[in-house]
This record gives sequence, C-alpha cells and structure tokens, in this order.
Amino acid sequence: MSSIELTDSQRKILNELVNLYREEEDAVKGETIADAVGRNAGTIRNQMQSLKALQLVEGVPGPKGGYKPTANAFEALDLQSLDEPASTPLFHNDERLENVNVQEINLTSVHHPELCRAEIHLQGSVRNFHEGDAVSVGPTPLSKLVIDGTVDGKDDTASVLILKIDGMEAPSEPPEH
Repeated sequence: MSSIELTDSQRKILNELVNLYREEEDAVKGETIADAVGRNAGTIRNQMQSLKALQLVEGVPGPKGGYKPTANAFEALDLQSLDEPASTPLFHNDERLENVNVQEINLTSVHHPELCRAEIHLQGSVRNFHEGDAVSVGPTPLSKLVIDGTVDGKDDTASVLILKIDGMEAPSEPPEH
C-alpha cells in the first residue's frame, strides 16, 4: 500500500480509534472517540467518512456498532499489529499500565546528562499523562534497560511521551540471551 498522507486531525482520530479498539477489542462508538480527542461527535462522523474512503476504518452497524480500524490503519500509522508483541512494562506514577505497550524508545542528547531526553512511542493513549508525572519504562525484553523519568511533554497525535531522564539502568536483571 502506498503511503497515505493524513491531516493531523485524521491521524489523531485514527490513532485514538486504534488505541480504544485495542482496549475494548470491539467496535468503538463515535461518541467515545469524540470524548477521547475533545471533539464533537458530528466532527468524528465526518472524519470517519473520509477515513472509510481511504479504507482505514470500517463501520459496524447496529446498537453495538461503531468503528474498527483496518489493517491499512496500522500501516498508515506505522504501527505493528502483532498478536503477541514483546512486552515492555510502563509505569505511570508507580502504577503499571496494562493496556499500554512501549513500541519504541529514542534517546536524545545522551551526551549531555542534564538535558538527556527519551521519546517513548506507545501503543496506547497518552491522554492521561501530564507534565511532571513520574514514568518508568522497562525492563526492555532484550537488554533489560529501565528508564526512570519525568514527563516533559507529549504528542497525543502520535502517542509519544517525552521524558526528562532521571536515571537509566541496564541490565536491571540478567539478560535472556
């Protein structure tokens, strides 16, 4: 499939649909998506029509209906739709989050310890994270890296947390290899 250019609004709505669909494992109502992204239900219906035309969502009719992402949606968002992805735990204010998985960790400014940041790309929503919240990521499956940090920013559209790194440890436990 060729690359699809989505507007920021479409990307945010599609990303939220994918996150909610993973949590509920069933069709997601437009009102639920509207509440999650802070838009009205009519706007969501309009956006869903354009996302349907792009073959990124399918409508499910009936009282238990709503919207489901297609395989193309995962590709358009550059997400993997693995049945059993490797699990990297994520803790938010010392509470483990069950419906969130770490997809990617990018370290920036590692050479400058006071400015070291990590971009944590999640499969799951970042809407409940706020600046100053404590976050712990890991241990990662292979290297057993654990990153402790403080939320310095977030990108709701791409489900990315930006952490000011307070500490890193690797391996935090014996590696599996």
